[in-house]
Amino acid sequence: MTISTLRTVADLRAQVSQWRADGLTVGLVPTMGALHDGHLTLVKTALAKCDRVIATIFVNPKQFGPNEDLDSYPRTENEDREKLADVGGHVLFAPNVAEMYGTDGGVTKICVSGLGDILEGAFRPGFFDGVATVVTKLLLQALPDVAFFGEKDYQQLAVIKRFVADLNIPVTIEGVPTVRETDGLAMSSRNAYLDREERQIAPLLYRTISEVSERFKMGGDAEALSKWATQQLLEGGFQKVDYVALRKAHDLAEGAVKGEAMRVLVAAFLGKARLIDNVG
Repeated sequence: MTISTLRTVADLRAQVSQWRADGLTVGLVPTMGALHDGHLTLVKTALAKCDRVIATIFVNPKQFGPNEDLDSYPRTENEDREKLADVGGHVLFAPNVAEMYGTDGGVTKICVSGLGDILEGAFRPGFFDGVATVVTKLLLQALPDVAFFGEKDYQQLAVIKRFVADLNIPVTIEGVPTVRETDGLAMSSRNAYLDREERQIAPLLYRTISEVSERFKMGGDAEALSKWATQQLLEGGFQKVDYVALRKAHDLAEGAVKGEAMRVLVAAFLGKARLIDNVG
């Protein structure tokens, strides 16, 4: 199956308008490229629920900090296009930075106070401002019926749901369960940074937070479990642990309430890779 590649907002809107005129529903899957089976699962989920599906590829400079991996982030558009075509995607929207932000870079940003400042936001200042701004733009550029995001980036999903609700953006946001390798490692474009030895160590991240979840359900103390998990990861070969946190699932607030859904979230460094994961 062939897939159309669009580079401008005008062309994207023209295509969506044509679909709308034909009475078709539209799904959107925003990505930064370097597509893996996790991304493709998002596309397949969108295809099952919508008549037409747009995947976007845009490595967003506004969500990278000064010493982060913007320049080295994998860019594989040709391979990505083939993968999208193979699973049945209809349109690839791949704008450049000037098309997305204008020649002056844009001065408006979306900031989700509180939720965007904790956990990932605390360790990567400005990250969620960049995410919220680019996702807002993509939602308004395409105005899909539904947009699909992976639960691997759980805090990102929560941030997106919050600003979409706050700004009354008429799009349904749907989270899709994390796709994992057979050994449990959450699929991520940054897994490519792991060497062979590190790749053997990496599944410890999922095993550890899964154990935290089980121990917490059995009555374990959240703070003590966080310290235990941090020690497990450091002893297992991770160089640095930014956080292991147990938070309320709906808003990532601290404090457990019996019977309320919780989430265990983690971020840790392994070699050149900073890996994140979470479990319910």
